[in-house]
Amino acid sequence: MSAAARPLFLGLDLSTQQLKAIIIDEDSTVVHESAVHFDNDLSSYGVTNGAIHGPGEGEVTSPVAMWLDAIDLLFQRIKAAGVEVAAISAISGAGQQHGSVYWSRSAESLLSSLDPSKSLVSQLSPAFSLPNAPIWQDSSTTKECQELENAVGGAQALADLSGSRAYERFTGNQIAKIRRLNPDAYEATSAISLVSSFIPSVFIGRIVPVDISDASGMNLMDVITNRWSDLLLEACGGPELRSKLGPEPVVGGTVLGKVCNYFVEKYGLNPECIVAPFTGDNPASVIALSAPGDAVLSLGTSTTFLLSIPGADTPPKRFTTSHLLSHPADFDGKIAMLCYKNGALAREQVRNHYAERDWDRFNELVESTPAGNNGNIGLYFPLPEIIPPGVVGQHAFHVEGGVPKPVDELPVNVHPRAILESQFLSIRSRIADILPGNSHPLKRLVATGGSSANQTIRQIAADIFGMKVFVSTTKEAGGMGGALLAKYAWWKSVYGGQGSFEDMTGGEVTGLRCVAEPRKEVVEVYEKLVDVYRACEDQVFAKAS
Repeated sequence: MSAAARPLFLGLDLSTQQLKAIIIDEDSTVVHESAVHFDNDLSSYGVTNGAIHGPGEGEVTSPVAMWLDAIDLLFQRIKAAGVEVAAISAISGAGQQHGSVYWSRSAESLLSSLDPSKSLVSQLSPAFSLPNAPIWQDSSTTKECQELENAVGGAQALADLSGSRAYERFTGNQIAKIRRLNPDAYEATSAISLVSSFIPSVFIGRIVPVDISDASGMNLMDVITNRWSDLLLEACGGPELRSKLGPEPVVGGTVLGKVCNYFVEKYGLNPECIVAPFTGDNPASVIALSAPGDAVLSLGTSTTFLLSIPGADTPPKRFTTSHLLSHPADFDGKIAMLCYKNGALAREQVRNHYAERDWDRFNELVESTPAGNNGNIGLYFPLPEIIPPGVVGQHAFHVEGGVPKPVDELPVNVHPRAILESQFLSIRSRIADILPGNSHPLKRLVATGGSSANQTIRQIAADIFGMKVFVSTTKEAGGMGGALLAKYAWWKSVYGGQGSFEDMTGGEVTGLRCVAEPRKEVVEVYEKLVDVYRACEDQVFAKAS
């Protein structure tokens, strides 16, 4: 059957530990999944959880050759599974955010002349000026972060311009470090890609631009205009960085090109199959899991809150404790992102210390105490936190007459409810700040991550945020978001390049199921606690400072 008669859409997700493929049909139904696990399937590269630590302190990288081998192996598996590869009409995807790939001067020539009788890695190994790509876990650029903030007038000035203060994992600071410590490699670099733009470059056979959403996690792009900032480029990479980064970032739904002959001859892809911009893993999750008016709450090892903000005349506020990203499918839209280091780890420590290491007992203790926890508030930071910045340790308060006062300890039975209330109230207290004044009220909270399976946690989230809580049947949000972006690029090409992502989807998200509804009387209790909680947090931060 021809691609036009039954189009399929391929979403790839190159994460830290695997390369995953999700293939959907025109109804957005998943028809195939495949994966290559780096540690197991490509063990010769010597990675642990997909990465290499060192040699320098805080350095974490992944071999680019391993990713090339993974692309070939993944397509071998897709073909062996009997997928109608010729029906794949568009490809997009997600890459782990912030990771960067450094192309040599021979890269364009090598990409444009791939031989289907040979492997990618055997032909492209000389295409890189650095064999290993710095990835998001790298924390070796503290010096460069300080220098960048100083160059632009401080952390808030950098956040106002780029959407975030300087972070060690952000690509601009990684580039600055390579330029300082390895000037020969930097000089030999003809182009720099993010992980998300590296993959489509291989598919098309030429180096392609970065997408606007992933570019906003680099400390290099003006997050309001979606254009490279000359000030930031000069500070991180000197006058030559603009040419290494290539054209201005592009929005999702753009057709970058068609697949090169390598994939047509070797794996049977249709020569008319289009390749669209890939984006970062967090923006791809927003695409897969939410519609305008929704928020995404990821309850994994870290806690992440993602909120789509439609374009407006007045741009959203930027903060040094949160991120503002460009939206991958809406040039004027943004995504606000709050990230907390102490997520599941902190909840598990409370479970272990106060609930007999058992989630059922943890839930019983939560449900045996009322909303507001009888005035007991606990803040739990086993690791130095991001929001509020730098705080660590366990802190207890008791509220009397609406005023929180520090206490030495809380009753043993209140800790499970205390950690859930404080973690969610911290996010709730910041929503009004990050949402522009003209925004529509939020309608749904889509919960993901391991803790989203816990009904007690779902209910507390519904009550504190005052929203219905949904979970998704989509377990691979990065790949699914990529597949939907591929479908969007194909859909736009069919309809003359017009129409928004929401026009395509009708504003609907497939696979969502409501699991908890807010209880009016409980919501009112928590509304009164938002400012009380922030007063506790302010005291803890002042003490830490």
